[in-house]
Amino acid sequence: MMKFYRLVLTLVLLLGASTVANAQLRDVTTCNPLSPNKSGYNMVVYEYESVDIRPQFPGGERSMINFINETREYPYNAYHRHIQGRVLCSFVVGTDGKLFNIQVIRSSGDETLDREAMRVISKMPRWSVGKIENTKVNVRCILPIAFRL
Repeated sequence: MMKFYRLVLTLVLLLGASTVANAQLRDVTTCNPLSPNKSGYNMVVYEYESVDIRPQFPGGERSMINFINETREYPYNAYHRHIQGRVLCSFVVGTDGKLFNIQVIRSSGDETLDREAMRVISKMPRWSVGKIENTKVNVRCILPIAFRL
C-alpha cells in the first residue's frame, strides 16, 4: 500500500512540475533580419514572474523612470490636441541584455503616442539578464508608458 502512495505522489509531483514549466514558457516567432527571405524562427521566452532572477534596468526602477521621463518627447500633434494616454508595451530582454521584439499590446488610442513609447523603449540601455537556475534566459516584460499634460 505504501508503494502505491509513493507512486501516486511521484506521478502527481512530476505532472505538476511539467505543468509549471510549460506555464512559464512562451514561444515567440521573430523575423531574422539577416536572412535573405526574412524567414521567422521560434524562440523560447519566459514570463517575467516565472524566472528565478528577473531582468532589471541598470540602476533599478527609479533609474528607469528617470530615463523614461528624460527620453520621452511628447508628439507635437498629440500635445496641441491635448491627447493623453497610457501605452502598454511588451518587449523581450535577451540573454545578452538587449531589448527586442518591442510591441504595443494596449494602445493609448493615438498612433503617435504608441510610436513614441516604442521609441523610448528601443533607446533603453542593456538590462541585467533574467536567469533560471543560473542559466541566462530570454524574458518577456510588460511596461506602461504614460503621457500626461
